[in-house]
Amino acid sequence: MAFLGGIGFTEITTISLVAGLILLFPIFVLVSALRATFQDSTTKLMWVLVILFLPFIGPLLYLIIGRNQRIA
Repeated sequence: MAFLGGIGFTEITTISLVAGLILLFPIFVLVSALRATFQDSTTKLMWVLVILFLPFIGPLLYLIIGRNQRIA
């Protein structure tokens, strides 16, 4: 008798890819913010805290707003 409702290879692959993207996206944005040059160190600190304490919204906000505030 077949087990209906089991998780197959496709489901495991999809979940792994989505989980990987969710984990890597904030890390990528955090590294980008730490490497960037801002007008003052307070702005950089603010963006790092936003990225760390607002798990998915923070990195999105940085990409939309924060990247325009960089000097170089």
